Amino acid sequence: MVAEPAPEARPSLRNEPVQARSTARLTTLLDAAAQIIDEIGFERLTTAMVADRAGASIGTVYRYFPDRIALLQALGARNLERVLERLSDEVMDDRHDDWLAALTAAFDVLIASFRDEPGFRGLRVGDVIDLRPAPIERTFNSIVAERLFDHLAGRFDLHDSRESRFRFELAIEVSDALATRAFARDARGDTEFLDASKEIVHTMLRDQFAGAKPSS
Repeated sequence: MVAEPAPEARPSLRNEPVQARSTARLTTLLDAAAQIIDEIGFERLTTAMVADRAGASIGTVYRYFPDRIALLQALGARNLERVLERLSDEVMDDRHDDWLAALTAAFDVLIASFRDEPGFRGLRVGDVIDLRPAPIERTFNSIVAERLFDHLAGRFDLHDSRESRFRFELAIEVSDALATRAFARDARGDTEFLDASKEIVHTMLRDQFAGAKPSS
C-alpha cells in the first residue's frame, strides 16, 4: 500500500514542474541540498552551494525556490513523503501478524532512513519550521504518528481515542529523540540508544493496546 502524500507538509514552489525535464531538475537540486546537509548541516547551506553541487546556475535554483528556506522546506517535505510511503508499506505487510511486530518493523524503516536517506539525519520538516511562518501546522513526528496510528488501528483494531493517539504520538517523540541522539556522533547509529528506544516505546504502548488482533 502506498501512502497518500501529505499535502499539509508540502511548501509551495515558485514554479511547479510541469515537464519531465523540470521534475528531473528539481530532483537534482534537492539531491544536491541533501548531500550538502549531510556534510555540513542545514544551517550553513546556501543556494550558491546547491547550484554548484547540482551543476546548475543560481538562476535555476531561484526559478524553483525564492530563497534557501523554501528549498529546505521542500527537502524536508520530500523526506517526509518518502518516509511515510515506506512506513505505510511496512506496516501493511502481511508478514507482520500483530501490531507490535508491525510497529517494530516501522521503527527499523525509520532507522534505515537515518542511515541511508541523504539529508534525513540533518533535516526533517519541523527543523525549519521556526525560520519563517510555517508551511505546516504540525511537526514531522506528529504527521508520522498520525499516519502510523491510522494504519495500525485499521489493520489491528487498536483502541482509537484521543488518549490512545496522544500516547502513541508521545512514544514516537521519545523514539525520535533517542534515534537523533544515536546518530549524533555515529553515522550508523549507536546501537545501545537504538535498542533502548525500541524497548521504551514497547513499554509505553504494550499495555495500551494489549490484546489487539488483526481486523477481520
